[in-house]
Amino acid sequence: MLITAIGELLIDLTHAGFDPQGVELFAANPGGAPANVAAACAKLGAESAFIGRVGKDAFGESAVRLLRSCGVDTSGVSFDGNAPTTLAVVSLDGQGERSFQFYRDMGADTRLAREHVPDGMIASSRVLHFGSLSLTHEPCRSALLHALDVAEANGVLRSYDANYRASLWHGEVEAVEAMRYLLHRADIVKLSAEELTLLAGGEGGIEAASRRVLECGCALLFVTCGAEGAYWAGADTFGFVPAEKIAAVDTNGAGDSFMGAALTRLAGVSRRELRALGDGFLREVTAFASRAAAITCTRHGTIPALPASDEL
Repeated sequence: MLITAIGELLIDLTHAGFDPQGVELFAANPGGAPANVAAACAKLGAESAFIGRVGKDAFGESAVRLLRSCGVDTSGVSFDGNAPTTLAVVSLDGQGERSFQFYRDMGADTRLAREHVPDGMIASSRVLHFGSLSLTHEPCRSALLHALDVAEANGVLRSYDANYRASLWHGEVEAVEAMRYLLHRADIVKLSAEELTLLAGGEGGIEAASRRVLECGCALLFVTCGAEGAYWAGADTFGFVPAEKIAAVDTNGAGDSFMGAALTRLAGVSRRELRALGDGFLREVTAFASRAAAITCTRHGTIPALPASDEL
């Protein structure tokens, strides 16, 4: 059962100490939320593929090689000779929490066009996973919307992680409108607690806000709350799994690890069955995904930090 992700594949530049002359060093780690999810699924033993665009440069080639080494099908990745691979400088505080500075204007991931999207790969997939950042630019916006049309026409489960990055939008109003629109195009949604408040308001607490998201048409929602844990919500189910206590060193990729792990457990469920899942199964899925995210937070490197199946 193929799990396909579409969107950004980029390079995270993360502080890696100083050289003997005191010059700051950075580690170049391939990342990008959809690519991370594809890698997370593959490392957990699922069949996965990635659709995206990178520069025809050392960074792009390195990123694709790493995905392939994880077992991800990269036949849907195209190389752009006229645009660089997108970069993100990732800063970590003392608790391993992240902040980002993106170098994405004219980045290759934004140049994924409709003609680069392999319709057959999507049609043969069990799940198509995507994020909101493809809506920030054309032609990648049209490419994503076309991919969602293909998925819907072929009964493919659509999985969505908002992955809000304020600096990549022209303003909060534009971002919220786009992210809310995608709620209507998804069967499975993952939001952080902050994204939930942004998109559904805080009135009535997490359960009430989750119900408002479900009213947009998705069948299943996960809400991740960092070190506290994660919620799940469906038509007739709602629950919470506390997070494992860990010493976090780097939270980059934790949400993607959570989503990848959850999708490996949900890929065998039909769209109709998704709405009928009960507390017991969803508690197990949420706990499994939370364990994967916790392991990821205990080590550096994003994709290298994602756990393998024998670690869970």
